[in-house]
Amino acid sequence: MNLLPRPVSCVDGGRLCEYRGWETVLVDGPPGGYRLLSSDDGVLIEAHDAAGEMNALQTLRQLLGAQAFRAAGERPSVIPACEIVDHPRFAWRGVMLDVARHFLPKREVLRYVELLSVHKLNVLHLHLTDDQGWRFEVKRYPKLTEVGAWREDSRFGDRRSGGMAGRPHGGFYTQDDLREVVEYARARHVVVIPEIDIPGHSQAAIAAYPELGLHGGGVWTDWGINERVLNTEESTVDFFRTVFDELMDVFPGEIIGLGGDEAPGHDGELVRAIARHIVRSGRRPYGWDEILESGPLPVGTIVASWRGVEGGVTAMREGHDVVMCPEQHVYLDYRQSDSPDEPIPVGTVTTLEDVYAWDPVPAGLTGEEPGRLLGAQANIWTEHLDSARRVDYAAFPRLAAFAEVMWSPAEKDPDFVARLAEHHLPRLDALGVEYRPLSGPHPWQRLPGVPGFPR
Repeated sequence: MNLLPRPVSCVDGGRLCEYRGWETVLVDGPPGGYRLLSSDDGVLIEAHDAAGEMNALQTLRQLLGAQAFRAAGERPSVIPACEIVDHPRFAWRGVMLDVARHFLPKREVLRYVELLSVHKLNVLHLHLTDDQGWRFEVKRYPKLTEVGAWREDSRFGDRRSGGMAGRPHGGFYTQDDLREVVEYARARHVVVIPEIDIPGHSQAAIAAYPELGLHGGGVWTDWGINERVLNTEESTVDFFRTVFDELMDVFPGEIIGLGGDEAPGHDGELVRAIARHIVRSGRRPYGWDEILESGPLPVGTIVASWRGVEGGVTAMREGHDVVMCPEQHVYLDYRQSDSPDEPIPVGTVTTLEDVYAWDPVPAGLTGEEPGRLLGAQANIWTEHLDSARRVDYAAFPRLAAFAEVMWSPAEKDPDFVARLAEHHLPRLDALGVEYRPLSGPHPWQRLPGVPGFPR
């Protein structure tokens, strides 16, 4: 069963039966897969694993209707009589959430974990540090949050406009906050992958500890690529070994993000050193596709292909596992139409239909590559998304389309948008998600006169 059920999902002629609860048994099958059988006797779930049971329960909520997605109120009492056999197409079905450019309070991160689970997405990549803010508490180096978590102002709109928000911005998560996020996600079969971005996008760290950088400076108040990067002194390497040790203590998962993108003039030694440290700690490094230019990477390194798909194809040919996230297809901060009503229009037009039409498997693969395509993730950068409401508008309903692409077979359904409108938008309404309507933004979702940078 897809995220948004196609009419053929229920095979018993649409007959309804009284909902009497469910029971689950574990059986052989593909990871994350399940069989759901509903009848007058109740609902039987046969799942390969606990993740499969969670996926089946999300399908059960879908079958019960939009009311099942509300926190309180009258509960649904009937369900279609049907048999559904289902499993995901890709193992890595992820979302990158940038909490560095604009901080999201912990409650909103927990809400996004829940939204990922509702959509059968299973990876949350948290971008925790950047030039504009450091959001991870490091007990050995308290200035990273005392200084680096706050900036005096923020660019408002495109950097070439000269406009500023006129107010400070900041915030950070304690280690206990993030352990709570990890556990909350684990219970919903969502893996949280942290990212500390090095050697570029590090101005917040340099503001806190100037000896780390080449040029000094405060926490950045602008967007775009900052040419100030970390130095490669051994003391800097040691500093970040300690930072990543604390990160790995908080995040017990196998995969640890180290960034590696947009670092002008950097030779890559810091990236390689920290990647080796992560591997020695029994984990796997995960970085943006620029890390392929850093020199030989440790076995087990995972590459996120964001500058198109070519970096991912190269990485697989070199034996690395890959996650596809090309900006022209799955950057959800990019504008959703050419309409002047789109708030702060940046990037290329990426419509709901564009996201649904995308196939994560790039042309040119032979199947003989030593590296694997693990899956894909949609990226939500927050330079121009300064609140949870703005993140909702950028993410949904495009993230629902992405979720269906990641779960379902490669063949596209011509009725996808109609199914979305009839079945899934009422669920988002029930969940309180402030998505972009299919007809365009609500008046209060527009930001007239704020310049963007459309491409």
